[in-house]
Amino acid sequence: MKEIFETFKPEETFHLGFQMGKEATPGQVVTLEGDLGVGKTVFTQGVAKGLEIEEPICSPTFTIVQVYEEGRLPFYHFDVYRIGDVEEMDEIGYEDYVYGDGVSMIEWANLIEEILPEHRTAVKIEKDPSRGFDYRRITIEQIP
Repeated sequence: MKEIFETFKPEETFHLGFQMGKEATPGQVVTLEGDLGVGKTVFTQGVAKGLEIEEPICSPTFTIVQVYEEGRLPFYHFDVYRIGDVEEMDEIGYEDYVYGDGVSMIEWANLIEEILPEHRTAVKIEKDPSRGFDYRRITIEQIP
């Protein structure tokens, strides 16, 4: 199933993430794709808030994974943009997180496509400057 949403300000993108977080289930894996500056962190902050996480959420670009355990479910926020080789994911305990009881959010997931779980929620955020500076087209698809 594929759903397409349009948001016109960051608060709407945050709210869409918030709804996903409220409905998240143990072991859920969400892949998040989109260009730099498209709103991936805003969406992720919404998911975290929906999981009842109060701690500030920022992109783990240099640490690869940031773990938040004080919410309704553990939240594992990955940013694999700087991964040089998929084998690096083993070194950080990727499978323990992704196949655990928390919610995993993986930014730039296309870079580790070969090790992604078969069942996941794929989120793609796109801009369209002709529709306004803050316009976003957000596609959410259950795979498979």
